[in-house]
Amino acid sequence: MEKIRIVFMGTPDFAVASLDAIVKAGYHVAAVVTVPDKPAGRGQRLSVSAVKEYALAHNLNILQPEKLKDENFLSALKELNADVFVVVAFRMLPEVVWSMPPKGTFNLHGSLLPQYRGAAPINRAVMNGEKETGVTTFFIEKEIDTGKIIFSEKTQIDENETAGEIHDRLMIIGGELVVKTLHAIETNNYKQTEQHEFVKEGMLLNAAPKIFKDDCRIDWNKLVNEVHNHIRGLSPYPTAFTDFVSPAGEKYSVKLFRCEKILKEHSLESGTISSDNRDYIYIAANGGFISVKELQLSGKKKLPLKDFLLGFKIEGNWIAG
Repeated sequence: MEKIRIVFMGTPDFAVASLDAIVKAGYHVAAVVTVPDKPAGRGQRLSVSAVKEYALAHNLNILQPEKLKDENFLSALKELNADVFVVVAFRMLPEVVWSMPPKGTFNLHGSLLPQYRGAAPINRAVMNGEKETGVTTFFIEKEIDTGKIIFSEKTQIDENETAGEIHDRLMIIGGELVVKTLHAIETNNYKQTEQHEFVKEGMLLNAAPKIFKDDCRIDWNKLVNEVHNHIRGLSPYPTAFTDFVSPAGEKYSVKLFRCEKILKEHSLESGTISSDNRDYIYIAANGGFISVKELQLSGKKKLPLKDFLLGFKIEGNWIAG
C-alpha cells in the first residue's frame, strides 16, 4: 500500500518529535508549514522555528505563510494534493485550510480532551495538581479543541515533576500517537468519538488559557500544596517568581524553578524566609513550607540552591512577596 501524503504544520520542539516520528515511519511529507523567520536577540538576526530546523536538515519542502488565508499559500497547499494535514503546536487554522484534505486535518493536543482545552494544557494540569494527563488526537472543527477524538494516551504526573518534564514525556508519547493515528486513517480503521461522551455526570471541565506574567507571581497566602503546584507547573517556562525583600526593604526579583513542599503547621507570616545560608531556604505558606531547590536571581544564571547561597546571604527577617 502506498503511504498517504501528509502536510505537517507545527512550530516548537514539541512538534519536532511528531514530525520525526512521521518521517521515521516512512510517510511521505509533501510539505512542512511553520511560522516565518523572526528577528531575535540583540543583533536582530533571523531566528527559525525548531520545526524549520528539522525540515531543513531532512530536505523537506517548507512553507512559511505570513497569513494562512493568503491566496498564494492556499494555492500552493492545494497543489500538494495531500491526503491529510497533521497539526502539532501551531496556529489556529481557518476553515479554508483544515477542510482542504480529503481525509481531514487532525491535531495533537497536550491533554486528555475534553479537559484542558486551550493554549497551556500541560502547565495548567500541573498547576491544578492533576495526578495524570496525556495527549489526544482529534479532527479539527470550527470551535478550538472541540473536534471528534480519534485516540488518547495517558501518563502519570509524579508529585514533584515539573511541567517541563511532563512536556518532554508527552512530546515522545505524542509522536507515537500521531503515527498510530496516521496508520488508522490510512487503513480506515478507527472511530471518532464526540468529546461530550467523555464527560461523566457532575464532571467539571478545566480550561487551559494562555499564561501571562501576572499569572506567574506566587501568592504565599495560598495553601502550600497550591504554591508547590504553581511553581512546578510554570517550570521551566514561563516560570513562577517572587520578590525576596530584605530587612532594609531591598527587593530582589527571584524565579523559582524547582521546590519541594513540607506539610507542617506554623504561626509564621506567609512568605517568611528562613535559611542557614548553606543547605536550605524555606518559605512559609499556608499549612507548611516551600523548600527551594533551584532558583534564579534577576539578571543572573539559574542555579542549584547551594550554588545560589554561595553568593547570596539571607540574614535577619526576610520576606517573599
